[in-house]
Amino acid sequence: MADVELRAITKRYGAVEACADVNLHVADGEFVTLLGPSGCGKTTTLNIIAGLDEPTSGEVLMGGKVVNDLTPYERDVAMVFQNYALYPHMSVADNIGFTLRLRKRPRDEIRRRVQTVAEMLELAHVLERLPRELSGGQQQRVALGRAVIREPAVFLFDEPFSNLDAALRVKMRVEVKELHQRLGITSLFVTHDQEEALSLSDRIAIMRDGHVEQVGTPDDVYAQPRTRYVARFIGSPQMDIFTGRLERRDGITAYVVGSAAFEIPGEAAPTCDGELDMGVRAEHVRLNAGGIPMPVRVVQPLGSMTYVTIGWDEELLTSRLLGMAHFSPGEAVTVSLDPAGLLFFDRESGRRVLPDGALA
Repeated sequence: MADVELRAITKRYGAVEACADVNLHVADGEFVTLLGPSGCGKTTTLNIIAGLDEPTSGEVLMGGKVVNDLTPYERDVAMVFQNYALYPHMSVADNIGFTLRLRKRPRDEIRRRVQTVAEMLELAHVLERLPRELSGGQQQRVALGRAVIREPAVFLFDEPFSNLDAALRVKMRVEVKELHQRLGITSLFVTHDQEEALSLSDRIAIMRDGHVEQVGTPDDVYAQPRTRYVARFIGSPQMDIFTGRLERRDGITAYVVGSAAFEIPGEAAPTCDGELDMGVRAEHVRLNAGGIPMPVRVVQPLGSMTYVTIGWDEELLTSRLLGMAHFSPGEAVTVSLDPAGLLFFDRESGRRVLPDGALA
């Protein structure tokens, strides 16, 4: 196994800069996700790590050694793609053992190792089948098995669950996480799905327009986002962010948005005031616990939780309640905000404003 380090990686296609000055260190045995929307540079970055693409500038290091001039095979990486990339004419056993045959390993060793990997991934009963005879989840596990059997130094995953339905994606997340916990192989995972990133990762690198916006643990990027962009990108539903102003009058601090003024305890507000954006997640919006009277706009019951959207002027705010909460559109409720969940952002730079007024 090995650690992976990117030093000032930049990739240009003519005038287009796919990734710019990307710096990232993935420790030996760590699981790191590159997260971002389509076109942000995450797959380009992964391909550069794999050796499938060359950086315009910068260095890729594995195990402390620069590998820019090494082939993918020489880098000892195994990649799992979103389209599985299985050989349709080969059985499951032959697909899994293909790389070992290329290395001219003895037949008995190949058979033994294929059986071991197949049992680990619950594929032992389909070893003689062709890929077209498998479900999507089984095909993805075959692709995983082909990567695992190589015993690589680094695993690379390029949106491997994109072609699966919602329920199967959740199941595959569990399987990949268990696999990583069992093998402890350094892993980089690319996705645009923030739930995948949060559930799988030791750390997440959030990308935007070719740049790394923030790197942190799932807790860090969720609760302490560095920028307004990260705050909105992470979390479901999205964080509500308002364009208002922080005012202090007669010893009371309030955040004013249109006709509403939310009282903010002094310790929850930054020392600066004026034109700031304020963000709050749905779990920090309290209903009928005092506060400002507002009408319910939309109710979304989801079984284990209920989303209730209230509104005033042109603004909307969503509250997440546990279980089946019974509200009706038009019903009057009172709304207050948990001060522990409030975040403030500088309007010009988009960076989070810390309690002392400095920028994160």
